[in-house]
Amino acid sequence: MKNNSGNIDAAGHVTGRSTYVDDIPVMEGVLFVKVFDSPNAHGKIKSIDFSAAEQMEGIVKIFSCKDVPGENQIGGIIPDEPLLADGEVHFQGQPILLIVAENEDAAEEAIKAIKIDIEPLPVITDPREAFKQGKLLSVSRKFVKGDTGNAFTKCKYIFEGRTESGGQEQLYLETQGAYAYPIEHNSVKIFSSTQGPTQVQRTVARVLGLGMNKVEVDVPRLGGGFGGKEDQASAWGAMAAMTAWILKRPAKCIPHRMEDMRMTGKRNPYSSDYKIGLDEGYNIMAYEATFYQNGGAAADLSPAILERTLFHATNSYHVPNVNVTAHSCKTNLPPNTAFRGFGGPQGMFVIEAAIDHAARSLGIDTTLIQRKNMMDNGDEFPYGQIVTECEAKHCWDEVVNAYDIEAIKKEVNTFNQQNTFHKKGLSMMPVCFGISFTNTMMNQARALVHVYSDGSVGVSTGAVEMGQGVNSKMIQVAAKCFGIAAERIKLESTNTTRVANTSPSAASSTADLNGKALLDACDQIKERLFSFIKTELTGNEEERVEIKEEVVYINDEASVFNWKNLIQQAFIKRINLSAKGHYATPYIYYDKTTEKGHPFAYHVYGTALTIVTVDCIRGTYEIDEVDVVHDFGTSINRDVDLGQCEGGIVQGIGWMTMEEVVYNENGKLLSNALSTYKIPDIYAVPKKINVHFLNTDGSDLAIFKSKAVGEPPLMYGIGAYFAIRNAVLAFNAKASVPYEAPITPEKVLMGLYGN
Repeated sequence: MKNNSGNIDAAGHVTGRSTYVDDIPVMEGVLFVKVFDSPNAHGKIKSIDFSAAEQMEGIVKIFSCKDVPGENQIGGIIPDEPLLADGEVHFQGQPILLIVAENEDAAEEAIKAIKIDIEPLPVITDPREAFKQGKLLSVSRKFVKGDTGNAFTKCKYIFEGRTESGGQEQLYLETQGAYAYPIEHNSVKIFSSTQGPTQVQRTVARVLGLGMNKVEVDVPRLGGGFGGKEDQASAWGAMAAMTAWILKRPAKCIPHRMEDMRMTGKRNPYSSDYKIGLDEGYNIMAYEATFYQNGGAAADLSPAILERTLFHATNSYHVPNVNVTAHSCKTNLPPNTAFRGFGGPQGMFVIEAAIDHAARSLGIDTTLIQRKNMMDNGDEFPYGQIVTECEAKHCWDEVVNAYDIEAIKKEVNTFNQQNTFHKKGLSMMPVCFGISFTNTMMNQARALVHVYSDGSVGVSTGAVEMGQGVNSKMIQVAAKCFGIAAERIKLESTNTTRVANTSPSAASSTADLNGKALLDACDQIKERLFSFIKTELTGNEEERVEIKEEVVYINDEASVFNWKNLIQQAFIKRINLSAKGHYATPYIYYDKTTEKGHPFAYHVYGTALTIVTVDCIRGTYEIDEVDVVHDFGTSINRDVDLGQCEGGIVQGIGWMTMEEVVYNENGKLLSNALSTYKIPDIYAVPKKINVHFLNTDGSDLAIFKSKAVGEPPLMYGIGAYFAIRNAVLAFNAKASVPYEAPITPEKVLMGLYGN
């Protein structure tokens, strides 16, 4: 496989041959599991009667919390979430019973026959209200750098304000789900749609009261994850596994779209306060922010998401004095969870709003403050890590030069002068995103490689393919290391018996961690082969050996050996042709007691220029163009990386503009279907997306110096919010447009004619 070879899974996706959980042929006697979930957002279960439902045709068993054989607990970071509600319910959609039937229709009919009496308790949906009542999911966190109190006394300009950023539904094409069946030795095998096979394994073991070695999890691939299947897939895996293990029959648990949307958490909404201080030269001297994170009814991953918000609170800017605080607030909504960016976008939106507020108040271009305060090598992040290999200014300046921003500004101004009821707006959005799990322990991976006696290669890693192209990159790593054709390599499904103790495919670190582990395994085998050549075939240990295009070169000259006959000879001589690789990211550490350390292997940088047109009669808008300069490092697969960048941009725009998650005061999800929750379609995406690859070497801690690309591009979408806001203000300079996202057409229309 050569560089820039695209996605090896593309043909399977297009032809429908790619295998997902629901495509796996089921065994005879498979049972179907449906969930009876809470109709109330908060209350005490006074009584529940499912006796009539149990007697209905096709019903095999109904499970309650009393039937859980092990621990009725699925909480990952904090054990605060039962698999099945016990005594109380804390969000609408919380699982209470599992209905096991011979077919789905029977299960759904049985749900209608269940009677439940719930005594209502107060419902909280607002994180600020939860904070006021002392309802927190975890300990609050604070990052401090310098002395903001003293710095503000010396600032010439000080601005304070508030922001709101909404949730976002992951809306993976494939819903949550799992298929499980019992296997020998009192064990269970689960096919799970999960980003975290080991997390599912660990959770199922806890629920069943088994050792993890008796729970096998296999992941063929996902039809999208975006963070929503990092932690929350565990519940569905546990439901299927518990049914299969207790009843000794295969079981399938896959919710329909509306069930999935109702029962699962989304991107964490945030309500935040900021205070920013500048000197007479518009240098940011002090910045404070308080983030009220809406965590929902249980911790899930919210404490870790909150932490990353703090890590990215100052985005691409050097601020000498920083004091940022974050609270994870407990509300009566489904437990919110990971979503691409993992808290980083929420933090970046706040400082961009603060800078925009300052610029608007001072009557200057926002870009002046942005560029003037860009970080550089040697600066210090608020969490103590020193900035190195910084490309922030390079990306910004390349956008300015490559796309001629001054000419675009003139075009926008001319358009706005000549048009009364259509206005254009533009914005610049810089991005600095740290790459690594912020929990140092999670930055490790393993890989298993077998070279078979015919020269074919089997590769197993902990990486989960979910549409991001990691399969392609793993095959590229093995092919490049061995010097062989990609066609010789088969990538196995992700399986906890082949590769144990995996970290989830998340944090944009999947290719780096698993690629480095795979490289280690391949290098071990290659070293044995080269030693074999030198000792057994040439008799000279000083010779230089390499394999290029399946030909063995000795001292830069092609030999009579090729990959296939080399492997055959090595096998005859009983050379070990298998290896288990391991990788742990070096240098990184973090001390939560001091909130200082070096948590990231490296950072990814970039800048986006966004241009929009607003229809000032209707309040609708079009994204005309997004021009990006992105720091890919030395990309090993430009096609895959470009696709990730474009997809991330559109998903970020969706979060900032049209994707509005709405709950009522009783905690009921109103945006509960694709008719009420809108994501960007072909008509809503930018008319043009131009992505320029910044010319850099990349980081040695990235696989082959090819930097991570999963999450950083999403943050470019924040620029769409500010571009639309600027267009509204071009129509009505006195318009009241609070820093609240998403900036839906309804909000735009109200802003256009409000004061």
